[in-house]
Amino acid sequence: MNRPVRTRFAPSPTGGLHLGGVRTALYNFLFTRKHGGTFVLRIEDTDQTRFVPGAEEYIIKCLEWCGITPDESTTAGGNYGPYRQSERKHLYAQYAQQLVAAGHAYYAFDTPEELAQMRAANANQQYDHTIRMQMRNSLVLPDTEVATLLAQGVPHVIRIKMTPGETLTFTDLIRGEISFDTSLVDDKVLLKADGMPTYHLAVVVDDYLMQITHAFRGEEWLPSAPVHLLLWEYLGWKEKMPDWAHLPLILKPDGYGKLSKRDGQRLGFPVFAMNWTDPATGETMTGFCERGFLPEAFVNMLAMLGWNDGTTQEIFSLEELVQAFSLERVHKAGAKFDFEKAKWFNQQYIQQASDDVLVLLVRPYIEEHVGEVTDELLWQVVPLIKERCSLLADFWDQGHFFFKDPETIDVDAIREKWNDSTQQFFTAWLEALDQLEVWSAESVERSFNELVAAQGIKKGAVMLPLRIMLVGGKYGPGVFEIAGVVGKEAVVRRLRRNLFSV
Repeated sequence: MNRPVRTRFAPSPTGGLHLGGVRTALYNFLFTRKHGGTFVLRIEDTDQTRFVPGAEEYIIKCLEWCGITPDESTTAGGNYGPYRQSERKHLYAQYAQQLVAAGHAYYAFDTPEELAQMRAANANQQYDHTIRMQMRNSLVLPDTEVATLLAQGVPHVIRIKMTPGETLTFTDLIRGEISFDTSLVDDKVLLKADGMPTYHLAVVVDDYLMQITHAFRGEEWLPSAPVHLLLWEYLGWKEKMPDWAHLPLILKPDGYGKLSKRDGQRLGFPVFAMNWTDPATGETMTGFCERGFLPEAFVNMLAMLGWNDGTTQEIFSLEELVQAFSLERVHKAGAKFDFEKAKWFNQQYIQQASDDVLVLLVRPYIEEHVGEVTDELLWQVVPLIKERCSLLADFWDQGHFFFKDPETIDVDAIREKWNDSTQQFFTAWLEALDQLEVWSAESVERSFNELVAAQGIKKGAVMLPLRIMLVGGKYGPGVFEIAGVVGKEAVVRRLRRNLFSV
């Protein structure tokens, strides 16, 4: 295909943006940027029964956070708009009518009750070539009656007329040649009773009118491919049909089945790019952003879920992904989601980030717990604990004691080391700290070591109790670095409070 590359990400505004959807957008984006093309964001909101207020704005916000910027969209504009399908409603009926006139589609006047009765007779019954001649449609009814029903405005849909016994074949850019038996495909609705197109008609018409050259979508859409193939042919656009690539699924961690939002709730990890609150139920689903992922790490992790460049490299900037990406390296099999691996990616980006950047990113996670904190304090804390953090939220978990006294301490761990000489040491050291004029990590450590030597006790016998009294448990960076940051007043207060509770 020699046409300029044009791809599209076409989500439905029905809820939160699943990481599988973001990956589809990402692969479109990477392919487009590599080939110097145009990336389109199209909002497919033809199913008004599932439309959720705010979802479109949420999708746009998620893509912005990820750095996946469309060239044409509802907000960026472009020469092929409108980019919201509900605003293109006037375009679809003419093509549905064209299909009816050519004998490739028909009017169906079946009521919901009649359709329910059809399905009740056989739970697996589809509206296909085996049943359509028993239903109320223009293939069965006299032309005069059809004309009367249409003139009276009787509710109806337009269905594609599938011809049984044919084999349809196309070449998928990932999976190679794929064939379908048309006898197994039902007569899908193309135009609904409200005049809105279904996905099947809208996606073909819009891809044609927007001159899309490559269409990437999840493999769950493969069963719809024969309908779309025929629509491209029946509408006379076969030579303009985009190349298709059906992406592998993102699977549950155990590899059994597609990853869902309920899996994330059950296993304790996010599956949406950003927080999403369902306006109908008020339920909030945590996003990767709010959980503490850097967007660059999230994008890098997603790229590797179903693709690699053939080397052992795992860390790629967005620019490097653009250069390395190719559909030939996209896997056919599904990719198991591993949250620990996702956190590993984020940890790598946290280690690479400058302290100035991390101070800005970490601040909200700290101030959520203690209110406003100074840049000076954050600049001291961030370098000390960044190596211990996989998520931005970890900066609080790993460093809360820098900002407030620990609410509880691991008393049992102290008692293992505690005796009369330990008590005497800390009592004497408190007096020495009161007299310490210059406060720093070095001066505190020097004072500590001098008293250890003077009292003739083992340093290890008092180091662990000191750490636990300062931070609450057996964790944290160097204990004297902690003391230097939190300051004399806090150290003395924590030692005095905990010394007498042991």
